Amino acid sequence: MSFWNWAVRAYAAPEVEALCLELQDRDGQSVCLLLWAGWAALSGRAPGSEAIIAAAGLARAWETGVIGPLRAARRGLETAPSLAGAERASLKSQVQAAELAAERALMGALEALTAVDDGERADPAALMARASNAWGQAAPFEALRALSSAFPRG
Repeated sequence: MSFWNWAVRAYAAPEVEALCLELQDRDGQSVCLLLWAGWAALSGRAPGSEAIIAAAGLARAWETGVIGPLRAARRGLETAPSLAGAERASLKSQVQAAELAAERALMGALEALTAVDDGERADPAALMARASNAWGQAAPFEALRALSSAFPRG
């Protein structure tokens, strides 16, 4: 299953969205990077250290230059002055669509860095911890373990 398809399925699973947003907003994490590490571990494509570092750099560039600014714009629309409800909702929807498209593009680029399925499954929480460390801000392992436990299996 492609990373994008798995991520859509995983994000819809109970608790995953809330756990991802907490890791993003409270702990400064890249949700795309964490999901990539979880997917790679569960699909037998665990990347080596060089690929993890490359993935973290790629995610950082997208977060800083594209996804983060789009997220800030979307969130800023909540309190933007002089916008009627329907106008605010329409503009917010357009920005949200652009944010999702950027996340999908990043996920495609991350998938391209991933090894071929070797059949060896890895611990998703441990691989997410390695990705988090490469990101530069270690997430609490308990939060990564909770997220890993919420991922759909099979």
